[in-house]
Amino acid sequence: MKTPYIEELEDNVETHRPPRKKPRRRGPAMWFWKALVIFLMSTIAFGAFFYLYLRYSDLPPNKIANPSALVAGDGSLLTNLVKGTDSNRIKVPLADIPTFIIDGTLAVEDQQFYHHNGINPAGIARALWVDLKSGQVVEGGSTITQQLAKNLFLTQDQTLTRKLREAMLTIQLEMNYSKDEILEQYLNVIYYGHGAYGVEMAAKTYFNKDVQDLDLAESSLLVGLPKGPSLYDPFLDFNKAKERQKIVLDLMVGQGYLTQAEATRAFAEKIELAPQKTPTGTAPYFTDFVSYQLKNTYGISDDDLYRGGLKIQTTLDPKMQAAAEQAVQDQLKKLPATSQNMQVSLIAMDPKTGAVKAMVGGKDYKQSSFNRALAKRQPGSAFKPVVYLTALMNNYTPATRIKSEQTTFTYKDDQGQEKTYDVHNYGNSYLHDYIPFRQAIARSDNVFAVTTIMDIGPEKVINTAKALGLTGDMKPYPSLALGVFPESPLEMIKAYAPLANGGYKVNPHVVQQIEDASDRTIRSFEEQRESILDPGVSYILTDMMKSVYTSPEGTGYRVHSMFDRPAAGKSGTTDTDAWMIGYTPDLITAVWVGYDKDQLLSPTESYVAAPIWAQFMNAAHQGIEPHDFAQPSNVSELYIDPHTGQLATENCPEKQREFFLTGSEPTEWCETHPSVTSTAKNITNKTESGLKSFWNWVTGN
Repeated sequence: MKTPYIEELEDNVETHRPPRKKPRRRGPAMWFWKALVIFLMSTIAFGAFFYLYLRYSDLPPNKIANPSALVAGDGSLLTNLVKGTDSNRIKVPLADIPTFIIDGTLAVEDQQFYHHNGINPAGIARALWVDLKSGQVVEGGSTITQQLAKNLFLTQDQTLTRKLREAMLTIQLEMNYSKDEILEQYLNVIYYGHGAYGVEMAAKTYFNKDVQDLDLAESSLLVGLPKGPSLYDPFLDFNKAKERQKIVLDLMVGQGYLTQAEATRAFAEKIELAPQKTPTGTAPYFTDFVSYQLKNTYGISDDDLYRGGLKIQTTLDPKMQAAAEQAVQDQLKKLPATSQNMQVSLIAMDPKTGAVKAMVGGKDYKQSSFNRALAKRQPGSAFKPVVYLTALMNNYTPATRIKSEQTTFTYKDDQGQEKTYDVHNYGNSYLHDYIPFRQAIARSDNVFAVTTIMDIGPEKVINTAKALGLTGDMKPYPSLALGVFPESPLEMIKAYAPLANGGYKVNPHVVQQIEDASDRTIRSFEEQRESILDPGVSYILTDMMKSVYTSPEGTGYRVHSMFDRPAAGKSGTTDTDAWMIGYTPDLITAVWVGYDKDQLLSPTESYVAAPIWAQFMNAAHQGIEPHDFAQPSNVSELYIDPHTGQLATENCPEKQREFFLTGSEPTEWCETHPSVTSTAKNITNKTESGLKSFWNWVTGN
């Protein structure tokens, strides 16, 4: 038995015994440091591998010599937009490039070029700030090395993959080349417009000089072009190019490369541009228009267009194009020497699809690249079908007759003031009698046209014109009927197309399909046909417009022997413009002749549009089976007396076959030549069509 003392002692001993040590556990800190070491070692290893890869691997082949091509509808080559590096890029050493160009390029494109390693985040931020302050793109965010990588090796795709590749190639360029070597390469490959790569070719293109001979004014103009070769093109918009030059000079002053006085003198210096070089290839007016459409309608960049390796299939028919150029040459050379400055345009289109098949924009592209097929001129009487189309939609029929005599009309102008308008026929020739609709179209009677427009209302005619695709600033005046408001040949064939195709509006187009460098289709034309006219109305007007070529009174009758297929059309003549627009079911063609500066046309000059049209149409239709316009089901065929507009009897000396919308046919018999037998009943029932109807009409049965 323990004594109380011993128990107390044991208690004290137990109280002061040191605690037992717990087993140690490994905390998360140990795993973190191990992971960090592994990560750092992996990063160092990957970085070393990445460095060695970039340092010693070969750069990819450059893509600067990958021209885009325009091909015709049959696949034949029209032209390469860039002929390749040999003809469009001439390398020059940095020592031969003027300091003005080097300093200007650095000031505009990469002010810290010699102080960064290829990618400059500070420069990107600064450029963004400068552009935001100025409200336009003044400085670029990409460094010169980045731009070189993009231009040599990459496409213009705005994708993350492409951006990453650009960054890798930029670093690789900086590792393998000195700054001067990079700058020299950049100045020798950057695109300056008009197919010119590099400063030497640009100097020859714009100034017809070697680059080392350029002065400050010329150099600063050139330096501004790569930011937007088409936007600042001095050939197309010299004022825009000068605005860009001013920005370049100001930046050079700001960077200390120039004094303000030097910049002011350079900006004031008169710059003489070199003559534009004539492009090689087929149909230069057409290919110019295609290039414009690719940039402005299809959104293809200059860079992709000139080095993207695109294949652009156009709508051009090479045989028709050759026929168009031949017809222009053959007919113009028949004119006297005094007509040597007269110009011409011809444009032909498939009325069913809107595909442009041929285009001539002037007499000689080498002398003038201005495309007159796109220029607005007064169409004259070629506008009358728009008036007559509106009339047929407002209760006029082929039996309508109007008196042909000098007439004065009253109308109100834009200010509500009452005006008078005297109508004169060409040569003051009047029949002084009521003339039928068909005859008015054939002989192009002005009184008939103006009387018609004042009767149905000019506003209705304007609405019809707009629906057909005409864009001129038309006013509701009596003179509207005579085509005084300008329209382009391209717009006129668009307006005529529904007459040829049964009432459908189609959009003229020159690009059928676009393929990338890998032969993948990236864009294709989607046909859009919009029904805007009653096919019966289109057919009736077309049938009456045939008389322009088949009637001895017709303004196009003199070329009927040159082209004798079923065709309809209308001539147009003003003091300064002469037109012939005509069509078959397969092709519609507009020919215009005149002077660029509105010089008056002689009678001989105004007549040349028709033979150009006829010669071309004859050649263009070779190999196409002749066929007539399809007759719609809502028209009836009847014979009328053209002098009375009433149903013809067997006693009428003249019987004119006409087509009427069902329900609008004449119901009264000719009162001048009344029927005395039952033959009239047979004439009333004469609605058969085809070969039998034609034979009976010819024989008078």
